[in-house]
Amino acid sequence: MTEQILYILALMIAIAMLIMLADKLKVAYPIVLVVSGVIISFIPFFPKIHIDPDLIFIAFLPPLLYEAAWAISWKELWRWRRIISSFAFVVVFITALSVALISNYLIPGFSIALGFLLGGIVSPPDAVSAGAILKFVKVPKRIASVLEGESLLNDASSLIIFRFALIAMGTGQFIWYSAALNFGWMLMGGVGAGLVVGWLFIKAHRLLPTTGNIDTILTLVTPYLMYIAAEQMHSSGVLAVVSGGLLLSNKRHSFLNSSSRLQGFNVWESLSFLLNGLVFLFIGLDLPEITEGLKSDGLGIGTAIGYGLLVTIVLVFTRIIAAYSAVIVTLIARNFINVADSRNPGIIIPLILGWTGMRGVVSLAAALSIPISLNGAPFPHRSLIIFITFIVILATLLIQGLTLPILLKKISFPDFEDYIPEEEAERTIKTGLAEQSLKHLQIVLDGYHEPPPFLADLAISWNNKLGTDNENSITLESKNIYLNILDIQRLWLIKKNHRDNKINEDVIRKHLRLIDIEEEKLRSIWVNN
Repeated sequence: MTEQILYILALMIAIAMLIMLADKLKVAYPIVLVVSGVIISFIPFFPKIHIDPDLIFIAFLPPLLYEAAWAISWKELWRWRRIISSFAFVVVFITALSVALISNYLIPGFSIALGFLLGGIVSPPDAVSAGAILKFVKVPKRIASVLEGESLLNDASSLIIFRFALIAMGTGQFIWYSAALNFGWMLMGGVGAGLVVGWLFIKAHRLLPTTGNIDTILTLVTPYLMYIAAEQMHSSGVLAVVSGGLLLSNKRHSFLNSSSRLQGFNVWESLSFLLNGLVFLFIGLDLPEITEGLKSDGLGIGTAIGYGLLVTIVLVFTRIIAAYSAVIVTLIARNFINVADSRNPGIIIPLILGWTGMRGVVSLAAALSIPISLNGAPFPHRSLIIFITFIVILATLLIQGLTLPILLKKISFPDFEDYIPEEEAERTIKTGLAEQSLKHLQIVLDGYHEPPPFLADLAISWNNKLGTDNENSITLESKNIYLNILDIQRLWLIKKNHRDNKINEDVIRKHLRLIDIEEEKLRSIWVNN
C-alpha cells in the first residue's frame, strides 16, 4: 500500500514538473505528458501500468465533463447551437462511417461493424488538448465556443456509436428501427436523468443548512450520481453529466452563496487540472501493455503503425471536409432561416476548425473497454484496435497539436464584431454597476440626516468610478446595506448577460467573481455597533 501511495505521489510531482516544462516551451501540456509517458514506460525498472477503462469512465470522465459544463457559456452554446450540434453529432457519425468504410476496404479481416466500432472510438476530438493549445494564441471567441460546445457533446455521440457497433458485433445483425428507438432513449434518458439529479441537488443546497465545505462536497458527488443514474437506466451518462452540469451552472447564483462559489471554483480548477494531467500521462505509460497485446496476435508493429496513420489521415481529412461542408450548408440555410452569422467566414475558419481534431482520453478508454471475448471466442482484432487508437492519439497530438499554434499565429483573423472590445465592455459594466449602486444608495442615504462615513465613501467612490479600500467607521447597518447593493450588482450583471449579446460572458463572469470576493472581504470586516 505504501509503495502504491508513493507511486501516485511521484506521478503527481512528475505531472507538475512536466506541465511547468510545457509552459516554458510554450507547448500544450497534453503533448508533453503523453510523450513523457511513452519515454518513461520504456525505463526498465519502472512499474508497468494497467489502465482499467472503468477507472476512466467512472472516476475521471464525470468530473471532467461536469467541470467543462460549468465553465462553458450557455449563451455561446445556444448562439452556435447549429454548428456545435452538427460537429458533435453529424460530423461524428460521418467520421465513424468514413473510418468504417476505409478500414473494411484496406485492413484485412475488418468487417463494417468492426470498422464502425473503431470509428466510434476515434471520432471524438479531445477538448482538453485544443483548450491547452488555444491558451497560447488568441483566436476569435466563436471558434473557442464551437470547440468547447462540441467537446461537451461529441463524447456522448461517439460512445453511442461504439455501443451500437458492439451490439451489432455480438448479434450479427443491425435492426435500424430498434437502434433508432435506443438512440432516442439514450439521448432523452440521459438528459432527463441529469436534469432530475441536478434539480434534486439544487433543492438540497437550498433546504439544507450547508456551509462552503459541504456545498463543495456536494458538487463533487453530483457528477458521479448523474452518470451512474443514467447508465443504470441504459441511457447516456455523458449527456446526463453535461445537461445536469449546465443546469447547475446557470442556476449557481440562486442556490450557492459567494463563499461556496469561490471555494468550489478553486477546488474544481485544481481537481480538473490534476485529473487531466493523470489521464494524459497514463496514455503514454500504457504503451507497453498495448504493444504486448499486438505482438501476441502476431501482427508487426510497423504494419500496425501504418494502419494507425491511415486512420489518422482519414480522420483529419473527413473533419476538414465536414468543416467546409458546414459553411456551405450555413450559406444556403441563411436564405430560409435565421443563422447565428450569415456572413461568409472565408476559407480560413473552416480549416482551423478542421485542424483542431486532437484525440484523447475518451478514445483510449473506449478502446480498452472492448471485451476480451465475444460469444466465447477472442474479440476480433482487439489489440489492433487499441494500438490504432493509441497511434491516432499520439499522431494527432504531435502533428496537429504542434502545428496548430504556428498556423494560428500566421493567420490574420477578420473582426467578426461578435462582441464589443473588452476595454469597452469593462467600461460598460463598471458604469452600469456604479449607476445601479448609486441609484439604490441614494434612496438609502435620503433617509439619513447625516450619512454614515462608510456609505458616504462608497457614494464618492462610485461617482468617481474608482475602487476604495476605506473601511473606517463601518456599522452593521452600513455593512448590510452594502451587501444588499452587491446583490443588486450581481442581479444586474446576470440580466445584462442575458440581454446583451455583444458582451462576452467571460467578462461578466469575471465581475461576478469580483463581487463574490468583495462580499467575502466585507463579511470578514469587524463592525462598530
